Amino acid sequence: MSRLLVAPIVEGHGEYASIRELLRRVWCEVCGGEHVEVLRPIREKRHRLAADKNGALSRAVQFAARSLRAEKRFADWPSLVLVLLDADNDLPCQLGPALLSTARAAQSDIDVSVVVANVEYETWFVAAAESLGEMIRLRENETVPENPEALRCGKGWIKQRAIGLGYSETLHQPRLTAKFDLALCRRRSPSFDKLCRELERRCVPTSQPSADQRNA
Repeated sequence: MSRLLVAPIVEGHGEYASIRELLRRVWCEVCGGEHVEVLRPIREKRHRLAADKNGALSRAVQFAARSLRAEKRFADWPSLVLVLLDADNDLPCQLGPALLSTARAAQSDIDVSVVVANVEYETWFVAAAESLGEMIRLRENETVPENPEALRCGKGWIKQRAIGLGYSETLHQPRLTAKFDLALCRRRSPSFDKLCRELERRCVPTSQPSADQRNA
């Protein structure tokens, strides 16, 4: 049995509403895990987390660690603090390691992972747009970009093709998260592949220690 307790840290209202379903789907459908318990997300403005402004990221990680320890029902489960941010104009290869270093310095005794969605969370939907026909309408003779991250396709791309009254992060992001093709997204989006790999590393039978626990 592979189980995981996660305390997520996110930047936006859309991610706040979507992160549980995202992690559940990746854990069960991609990793083959049995169950993931996702605590109430911690939300903070991106610029504050990215720069650790006034210790915003450090405090969020410390609060997440306390929240994990307070869940006595899951005391024997592996646990993880997951930081999920948009890259926006930053390079994920620079922002991700910097955030991880800050997070580990703030709480060195807990497993922490940082995933930077390149360019935005919505870029993951672009990568699997063919699977979202109920909510996204491609233009005539249009093909989905094979490399949406390099082309910087994100929220604007989705807004221009949203069916109905436009795109609302809090309304549509959870619905799109529940529907998008994970395998297709993983093939086209290296940053989504990063999320999958981070969870796969921790998807081990609960009777066995994770790689991080063995190396502790």
